[in-house]
Amino acid sequence: MSISSLTSACSFLGLKSRSLNLQLGFYSDNDSFHGAVGPFPKKTRFSCRKFSVSCSTISTDPLLVKAARGEPISRPPAWMMRQAGRYMAVYRKLAEKYPSFRQRSETTDLIVKISLQPWEAFHPDGVIIFSDILTPLPAFGVPFDIEEVRGPVIQNPIFSEECLKALHPIDLEKLHFVGESLKILRQEVEGRAAVLGFVGAPWTIATYIVEGGTTRTYTTIKTMCHKAPHILKSLLSHLTQAISDYIIFQVESGAHCIQIFDSWGGQLPPDMWERWSKPYIKEVILELI
Repeated sequence: MSISSLTSACSFLGLKSRSLNLQLGFYSDNDSFHGAVGPFPKKTRFSCRKFSVSCSTISTDPLLVKAARGEPISRPPAWMMRQAGRYMAVYRKLAEKYPSFRQRSETTDLIVKISLQPWEAFHPDGVIIFSDILTPLPAFGVPFDIEEVRGPVIQNPIFSEECLKALHPIDLEKLHFVGESLKILRQEVEGRAAVLGFVGAPWTIATYIVEGGTTRTYTTIKTMCHKAPHILKSLLSHLTQAISDYIIFQVESGAHCIQIFDSWGGQLPPDMWERWSKPYIKEVILELI
C-alpha cells in the first residue's frame, strides 16, 4: 500500500494570500478508499484522524498531484476557479430545473453531475467538487440560507458568549453528500484528473457567522477584534477544529488535494491578519500533520 507525502504549507503562512493549497496524505487510485490512509489513532468522536507522512509516490498519480508534491512534470497543470457554474449552458439548464443552490450543492447526484460538467467539456487537470465554503456550517450548529438577492444569510449570527453555546463539534454524518460525491468523482475520473476539495479559512468563515452574511464593511467582526476578542478567539478556535475535521473527512472520502480559501483575509491590514487569520490557518495545518 502506498501513501503519498504531505507537502508542508507552512512556508505560505508568512504571506498574505487569498488561498493555500495543501496536498494531504493521498492514496493511490490502485488503493481502496477505506483504510488506504492509515491506520491512525482516532482524534475525535467523529473518527477524524491525522495523516502520516511518507515519501512514496505513484507514477500514475494525476499531473496536479505530482505538481503539488513538487515533482518534475511535463507541463503545469491547469484548472479554473469557479470551474463549474453559470457560464456553462448545461449548468444553467440544470439550475432552471433545480433553482435552489443548496439543493444543487447538497444532493449527491447533482453535485457529481455539476462537478463533471467542465471536466467533460474541457478536461482540466482538476475536478473540483461543486460545493460552498459555508456548506459545513449546519453540521456544527450554524444554520443558514442562500437568498436570491442577498446571498448567504446566517439565521443566528454569533456575537456573544451566549451565542457561542449553539456551537457543537462538527457532525460529519450531516455532510454525507460531500463524502459520497467525492467517492463517486474519484471513481468517475479514474486517475485522469485530480479530485479537489476545499474549505474556508477560519477568519473567512467567521466573517459570515458574525456579520450574518456578506458585507462590504465587516464592521461587526472588526469591532469584535477590539471590544470582544475573547469571543472571537473562541469562535475561531471552534472553527479551526471543525475545518480540520472537515478536511480529513474530504481526503478520506477521495479528495486528492484541498484548497483553503481565506477569501476575506484581505479585509484585514497586515498586522491584524497576522493575529486573526494566520495563526488559525497554521493551526488547521498542524492538526493534519
